[in-house]
Amino acid sequence: MDYQGILDTVQAAVRPLIGCGRTTEHIPALTTVSPSRFGLALATVDGAVYGVGDWLMPFSVQSVSKVFSLALVLSRDGETIWQRVGREPSGNPYNCLHQLEHDGGIPRNPFVNAGALVVVDRLTTLTGDASGAVLELLRHETGNPAVHADPDVAKSEAEHRHRNASLAHLLASYGNLVNPVDVVLDHYISQCAITMSCRDLASAARFLARHGLRADGSRLLPRSDTKRLNAAMLTCGTYDNAGEFAYRVGLPVKSGVGGGILAVVPNRCTLAVWGPGLDRYGNSCAGLAALDAFTTHTGWSVF
Repeated sequence: MDYQGILDTVQAAVRPLIGCGRTTEHIPALTTVSPSRFGLALATVDGAVYGVGDWLMPFSVQSVSKVFSLALVLSRDGETIWQRVGREPSGNPYNCLHQLEHDGGIPRNPFVNAGALVVVDRLTTLTGDASGAVLELLRHETGNPAVHADPDVAKSEAEHRHRNASLAHLLASYGNLVNPVDVVLDHYISQCAITMSCRDLASAARFLARHGLRADGSRLLPRSDTKRLNAAMLTCGTYDNAGEFAYRVGLPVKSGVGGGILAVVPNRCTLAVWGPGLDRYGNSCAGLAALDAFTTHTGWSVF
C-alpha cells in the first residue's frame, strides 16, 4: 500500500480549503495560530508513520486529549465511569450548561466538556495526578519524552475558564464530582493544553486500531472496551456535528478546538490531521475535508 502517495493525493484534494475557517475565540493563546497550517499523519498498526504538510509541527490537541483520559479510566476502572457519564450524542455545543441541568447532572457523553470533567475527576481519584497520567501514556506510546502541556496555553485557558468552572460547579452540586472543583479544573486544563505533532498524535492512538494493544505489545484495554471507546468517538467525538462526520468520513474520530482531529481505521491505522481554521461547530474545516477525501480515496470506513 502506497501510504505516502495516498496522503499526497489527500493533501492535493484539500489544498483549496486550507486556511478556511477561524481559529478558536475561547482560548486567546490560540488565536495567533495561522489558519493556513495543515498537517496529516498516518500511523500503521505495525509501527510505520507517514505524513505530509506540517505533520511534524506541534499544536494544542485540546479535546482530543479526552480520548486518552477516558482510555486510562476504562483501563483502571472498567465500566464504572458509565454510571456517571452517558454515551449519547449531545446535539448541543460542547460547553452547554442547560443540557447538563436538564439531565440531572449526568453529562450526555464523555467528550463534551462536562463529561470530560467527570472523567478527569475519576482519573484524579484513581491516580492522584490525572494530567500527569495522560502525559505518561502519551510519552510512552509516542516514544517522545518532549510531549508536554504548553504553559502559555494552560494559563490562557485558566484565565478564561468561567464556563468550564460553571459546568464543574453544576456537576458538584449534583454530587457528580468527588475531588475539589479547582483541582479537577486544573487537571482538565493541563490535559487540554498538551502539545503534540500529527506524527505523535497518530502514533499515540494506535492502540485504538490494535484492539487495545500498546506500542510495546502489552494490553491497555480489553477488545470490548476498545470497541466501545471507538463507538463513542464515532457518535460523540465531534460535538453536535457527529452526523456529518459519520456521513462524510465513516470513522471513529475526535476533534479539538486547536484544529486537530484524530481518526481510527480499525485493524489498519490511525490518522491525525491538523488545520487550525474551525467551522461553527469547533471542528477543523480542512481536517474534515481531508478525512472525507481519505476515506473516499481508500474506501476504508467502518461501514
